Amino acid sequence: MVDVIKRTTVMVRDAEKAARWYEDVLGMSRWMDTPFTLSGNQLASGKKGDQTRLIIMKAEHDEIGMIGLLQWVDPVREDMPAELPTEIPFGTPVFVVASKDTRGAVERARAAGSCIHAEPLDWTVTGADGRRKDMIGASFWDLDGNFFEVNQVVRVHDG
Repeated sequence: MVDVIKRTTVMVRDAEKAARWYEDVLGMSRWMDTPFTLSGNQLASGKKGDQTRLIIMKAEHDEIGMIGLLQWVDPVREDMPAELPTEIPFGTPVFVVASKDTRGAVERARAAGSCIHAEPLDWTVTGADGRRKDMIGASFWDLDGNFFEVNQVVRVHDG
């Protein structure tokens, strides 16, 4: 059996606001929305009894590529940075999105208040299969400082 990474969960200031961003900007939908109490065992954050809210967002697939939005409800986290990053610190994931509308995603992210790092840019890459792909790429942060690279395949060159 091969293990599958099905979800990445990020900590957010406001799960509802974050979920609306993922819906509006990336077109994701809510798969689950539930409060839960931390056990104090499995998650290496918070303590036993902390009240949280977890919203899991999904794209097209029902099992992989989901993003969890975890908010501390009681007590509220005190260690959230006041300012969002403008560069990616070591150890921070980069979310890579295969988009059907990169330019639109950037405009929706901008309208939602995101910091845009790279405007849409046409570029070409050689894929793992050896074929060249013409792409449109851009990058930006969500409202909690998570970094997204958004790419759209425009054309795949045969041979």
